[in-house]
Amino acid sequence: MCSSDLSNQMLAATKAIRISATSVIRCLSTSAPGQMTVRDALNLAMDEEMARDPRVFLMGEEVGKYRGAYKVSQDLYKKYGPERVIDTPITEMGFAGLGVGAAQKGLRPIIEFMTWNFAMQAVDQIVNSAAKTFYMSGGKIHVPIVFRGPNGVAASVAAQHSQCFAAWYSNVPGLKVLAPYSSEDAKCMLKAAIRDENPVVFLEHELMYGESFPVRDEVLSPDYVYEIGKAKIEREGTDVTLVSFSRGVGRCLEAAKELEKEGVSAEVINLRSIRPMDRKAIVDSVKKTNHIVTVEEGWPQSGVGAEIAALCMETDAFNYLDAPLERITGVDVPMPYAFNLESLAVPQAKNVVNAVHRVLASK
Repeated sequence: MCSSDLSNQMLAATKAIRISATSVIRCLSTSAPGQMTVRDALNLAMDEEMARDPRVFLMGEEVGKYRGAYKVSQDLYKKYGPERVIDTPITEMGFAGLGVGAAQKGLRPIIEFMTWNFAMQAVDQIVNSAAKTFYMSGGKIHVPIVFRGPNGVAASVAAQHSQCFAAWYSNVPGLKVLAPYSSEDAKCMLKAAIRDENPVVFLEHELMYGESFPVRDEVLSPDYVYEIGKAKIEREGTDVTLVSFSRGVGRCLEAAKELEKEGVSAEVINLRSIRPMDRKAIVDSVKKTNHIVTVEEGWPQSGVGAEIAALCMETDAFNYLDAPLERITGVDVPMPYAFNLESLAVPQAKNVVNAVHRVLASK
């Protein structure tokens, strides 16, 4: 089936359904009042954008009848049908390529990988086809596609299924790379990714789907969208800057609470966007606190923290540092399977606290 036929079928199906954005069902059943799980926030974002734009469709393994491996796409198949929620065979390169082609012809695919580890089968489509087409076409062909799924450390699934790909994809010009922390991040950033004219790598965290976060009333508006490339100050402080993304933000907030008991005021920056990175937010914070610690689950070499370290060396932030930057990362080994070793291989709040002690003690 050619892309134009697929597009016409989707438009016809959408007109028949006539779903308005105001009719979108908010999935709050698993959370306390005023709160929402990350899973429900992602589901709501896709629901609202599919209602808003008939060009948006979801494709991946078990996203339809099974409602998603992590139930992120629950009820979307029932609501939008098989024309817009498409179950695929186990062929990441195949359906990623179909999505890229559909995006080049004017549709807005959301490609779900059951895990970003499986997306390694599709890296040629993501990097060589999606990321480079706009440049290689002289700006004539946009590729508005979202690649999304669980990233980062999982639970006792060993080395091949438990790793962070943030640094991998943030190295590629032409891609935007987002990594939400909270439910508000998940909803507003996914909506921004779907509306963007460029390919977006959207890195959810496998262990955070069931976590609940407060959600402000304005965030529930279908028109509320975050700006890509803007970090968020999760906690203001004056003594040290803690910079992280995704699940690592939670570790930083835990560490900040412990440090507060010692009289240390830690500022916590939630990057949200890895590429483009909000460099100004980091530099401004360092100028205020004079100390910085970065936190990530990925490996140390060429990591996100290494990029931030380079930023601090190459800008006037360097002139404000009273001590060298310190990075807290995953241990530089493949992820162990044993639970006790796994917990030692990824950053914990106590590691962040100890790093802050070292940084503040260095003169």
